Amino acid sequence: MAFQDFDQISQRRQAARKQKIRKRVIAAVVSSVVILLLAAACIGVILYKNNQKTASGPKTSIHPPPAAPKPINAAEREVKTACAGTDYTKACEESLLRTIHNNASVQPKDILKASFAVASEEINKAIKKASDFKFDSSLKKAALEDCLLLLNDAIEELNSSVSSIEGMDLAEISSQTPDINNWLSAVLSYQETCVDGFPEGKEKAAMDKLLKSGKELGSNALAIVSQVFGILSKFQGRAGERQLLGLDREGYPAWMTRENRRMLKADASVYTPNVTVAKDGSGNFTTISAALNAMPKKYTGRYVIYVKEGVYQENIVVNKTMVNVTMYGDGSQKSIVTGSKNYVDGVPTFQTATFGTNNTRILFLVLITCSTMFIFIAFIFAAVLGDGFLAQSIGFRNTAGPEKHQAVALRVQADRSIFVNCRMEGYQDTLYVQTHRQFYRSCYITGTIDFIFGDAAAVFQNCMMYVRKPMENQKNIVTAQGRIDKRQTTGIVIQNCHILADDKLEPEKRKFKSYLGRPWKEYSRTVIMETQVGDLIEPEGWLEWNGDFALSTLYYAEFSNKGAGANTSGRVKWPGYKVINRDEALKFTVGPFLQGESWLKNSTVPVRFGFYN
Repeated sequence: MAFQDFDQISQRRQAARKQKIRKRVIAAVVSSVVILLLAAACIGVILYKNNQKTASGPKTSIHPPPAAPKPINAAEREVKTACAGTDYTKACEESLLRTIHNNASVQPKDILKASFAVASEEINKAIKKASDFKFDSSLKKAALEDCLLLLNDAIEELNSSVSSIEGMDLAEISSQTPDINNWLSAVLSYQETCVDGFPEGKEKAAMDKLLKSGKELGSNALAIVSQVFGILSKFQGRAGERQLLGLDREGYPAWMTRENRRMLKADASVYTPNVTVAKDGSGNFTTISAALNAMPKKYTGRYVIYVKEGVYQENIVVNKTMVNVTMYGDGSQKSIVTGSKNYVDGVPTFQTATFGTNNTRILFLVLITCSTMFIFIAFIFAAVLGDGFLAQSIGFRNTAGPEKHQAVALRVQADRSIFVNCRMEGYQDTLYVQTHRQFYRSCYITGTIDFIFGDAAAVFQNCMMYVRKPMENQKNIVTAQGRIDKRQTTGIVIQNCHILADDKLEPEKRKFKSYLGRPWKEYSRTVIMETQVGDLIEPEGWLEWNGDFALSTLYYAEFSNKGAGANTSGRVKWPGYKVINRDEALKFTVGPFLQGESWLKNSTVPVRFGFYN
């Protein structure tokens, strides 16, 4: 056994040496490719100038020849190459040169970090200017509060992007590409959400103008990431894909802490809550808010709150000090949090969420009680930014009703969030999949207009989506996805679900038109696949937002759906709509779309990484 163990150690060391050599080779190849690209660009400029000179012919002039142009230094060459693939080239070049113009030995990594830094700087300028805005209504003041919170979130995401690549070579940085793309996608979403919070008018236009540069630089950063690592990915092959998922030798995600690893191996059924919330007085507290407020200010480890069966009607505030909170209930129709905030009563959509508060940034967990698992999730009880969490068997309601328009039951901002056997009930804007990567399994979701909306990368599997009866003259729309940039890694994917009319709509479904989705933003992306689509869905399937807005830039796709509403022969003829094949649909399965193997594989959450059929 001793020799066998020694052989295993030797093999691991050999593998480590091979991996180190591989990284160096990849870095050298990428550097060579970048140099060749720069050389080609220079040769092209020289040839172009010579051609121009030849075409113009000899000239006689009494004036002396013009002075030779100032030579382009290394930093300028690198910046021009990096910015060539962006949508806002001039803004890219000017902003990056301000940051690295004196760097004589600039590397792709320097360009990458500079692109994050200039975007952060621009958003910070917007925060300072926006803080001086004066508004004449409570709705606009609340919108500004949300806006400042969101912009600070954007800066934190950019800082996370910079921190994630410190001390790494280019090959190592490539393993962070999915996370970086995820963070940068959220940066764009936060800025757009900020603008959306204001009612139509001069204030909204002013905020949009203020953030114009920040959104352009955020878009440029996404483009530069795609360009740099697009080259690198060609040399990595299948071995690089494993690294991309960030799994260690034990098969756990690299970002996971030791405590999280221990808990994943534990049996949740024996986990003891710190406090119990019970409406009947049988616990430590009768409200969730009281349990949260009693949490020690500097508590270490996980603070577990068990919520017994009951309907909890309260406004819950989770502040920054309430980190690592764990919460679990007795079932989605037993442990229920409910509210009725809505837009008609003067509350911005962002603040209407029954679970969703302002100016807080906490790590909020929900513990699953199953005999063989302990899994984490993040639901957005506050502006949750913690990674890798899960909620199970909890109900979220907004009872405002269809006449109150936007009224969110659940808002999710956390990355790697999971919801299993949860229930989201509302009418318009029931579930706000705001940002980052999210997975929903066997959930029950109801609503009328845009009842699943937002700009996250969200996958729904085995969910029941029941369309409710709207107000007279209203239409039903299941999704409204909000991607604003073609490089954002976001979208809504509905796989192996059921889209049906609920009991009240069923007998009157011919009175109301229902659609799979409409484009909230210019690059809206939604995929429906392997799903049972009921006959309530109109033959055209999808609804325009406003005239021809986004019809050529959106990405709406269907694959292998079933049911009376799944026939695609009468679907819209928009340039952005398509019926896709199996290879194209594979891109939107849990593995490649959410990098799901890195955070779902080692949990016991029921998940299908590929197709069902």
